[in-house]
Amino acid sequence: MRITDNKRLANVKTRKETGLDYVALQMNVISPFGRKKLKEMKPFFPGEEDALRQELDRVEQMVNFVTRYPRLRDKIQEVFMEVKDSLNTIRKSENSTLSVVEIYEVKSLLLQMRQLIILTKDKKEGDYRTSCGCVDAFKSSSEDGEATKEAEAVAGQAAEDVDVPEEYILENTEELLDILDPRKDRMNTFYIYDEFSELLSNYRKKKREFELDIRKAQKKAREDLRRDKGVQLTPKFDIVVARSHPDFEKIKAMTELEEVDQDYMSITFKLKANDEVFRYMQEMEELNLKIEAEEERITEILSRKIAGFRDVLLRNCDRMGDFEFALARALYAIKKKLVKPAIVDEHIIEFENGRNLQVEEILKSKNKVYCPISISLRDGVTCITGANMGGKTISLKLAGQIAILAQYGFFVPADSASIGISNYMQILIGDSQSVERGLSSFGSEMEELKEILDHGTDRSIILIDEIASGTNPVEGLALTKSIVDYLMSKPYISLITTHFETVTEREGVINMQVRGLSGVDYNLLDREIRYANRRDRINIISKYMDYRLCKVEKVGEVPKDALNIAKMLGISNEIIEGAKKYIK
Repeated sequence: MRITDNKRLANVKTRKETGLDYVALQMNVISPFGRKKLKEMKPFFPGEEDALRQELDRVEQMVNFVTRYPRLRDKIQEVFMEVKDSLNTIRKSENSTLSVVEIYEVKSLLLQMRQLIILTKDKKEGDYRTSCGCVDAFKSSSEDGEATKEAEAVAGQAAEDVDVPEEYILENTEELLDILDPRKDRMNTFYIYDEFSELLSNYRKKKREFELDIRKAQKKAREDLRRDKGVQLTPKFDIVVARSHPDFEKIKAMTELEEVDQDYMSITFKLKANDEVFRYMQEMEELNLKIEAEEERITEILSRKIAGFRDVLLRNCDRMGDFEFALARALYAIKKKLVKPAIVDEHIIEFENGRNLQVEEILKSKNKVYCPISISLRDGVTCITGANMGGKTISLKLAGQIAILAQYGFFVPADSASIGISNYMQILIGDSQSVERGLSSFGSEMEELKEILDHGTDRSIILIDEIASGTNPVEGLALTKSIVDYLMSKPYISLITTHFETVTEREGVINMQVRGLSGVDYNLLDREIRYANRRDRINIISKYMDYRLCKVEKVGEVPKDALNIAKMLGISNEIIEGAKKYIK
């Protein structure tokens, strides 16, 4: 356990807005142990850079593993699909006698552990085909044997040296499995086998003899009844007699039969136990009590044996969770084309061609292409400026997404990334109005800002989207400038999106501007947009928009995208020209 387990990197809102929760929901985690690891995942903090690098290295090993052995990967996932949560049963074994069902649960878990050991290690510890039954399953699904060959190929492939991190290899539990499976057939069933106790075996043998004796006596009584009284019973020693049958009363009066069921048309009679059968049944009942007592004694012994392996089993369950979680992260990294971030000591966020995973998925569903961006952030204040529709907020979230994913041990959506991990990360974004509490949008925003700044510490990441946009522009600009002044003096990476261009004139503030429509042929765009309907106009402008960020070097350089967009969407030239005069 790391010493920072109780620290909090980001609040619920930040985890949601940066997309960490989104990524967690995308994880294909199947087993209860893997889901537990996903739910309890913790970030790494400054001072734990080496541990984080090792964690990312393990994920990279898993990426190599699933890329190299896709069918073997599928077999491992099949094992995880069968895993049940047996933690309480394992712990219970220490102080209680387990039921047969609970012992079966432990045996199933042991078989699954055995399969994982075989699939992730060399083949010296068992036979893949008999342990997981894959060849038999393939045989049953194909008469020509082609599927069998495929299964054998999987087993042969597994025999190669696979790159599964040692931390995920389970401890050997074959000794306990031998105890619970004395026949060593490795079938996923459980029974109190005769092999557990010679006494139990003798009791059961005697019981089977009694059952045969009872059957013989019943058959003799049935034959006597047929011969002496002409009544023919079924193989189950019963007879259904209609109430209208001429011999109904005669049959009903026979002492050899007893009534067991009836309806308005008939009565069912069954052969009554005679003295010989009754004696056998009494003896067998006494024998059943002895069998039950012996089975209870055996289950108590098996429970103690399981308790002796308690710590090993719990460690293996924990490793299974780590293994599956790493496997899920690797599969997600492959699916989304993520890369391993470089973890550096300096407090920075740098990435090339980063992609916001949520937005990329939405665009993909609409057959649109995501425009990746690059950014470099260090302690100090960076402002992103540009008109609406320019993707400023998405860029802000992306910076947080890449930083927080890296700090939680995930690969990141970029071509390359270098991250210096943080003590604290918070985002201030969107309309926080709370009608129930009677606060305005601006009031709630200020309340959140206070909480963020009160908890800021060294190596913090502060992400602020359009601060003070809910109040009058004069006060909003003054407040934004003052916040920038405050953040400039702190050891934070502060990223702010704003419409207030003059905020960036403060010395030391880095201004990143959305390229927007700066390189567009407006005549071509105007011709394309002129006859389009309202919805299509927005889509056409978005198609031409360049969402990449560029550093603004010239102080006071003012973008014109807002006026250009307004003009293309039909705002009159009079208003556009008037706005230009005010800009000058």
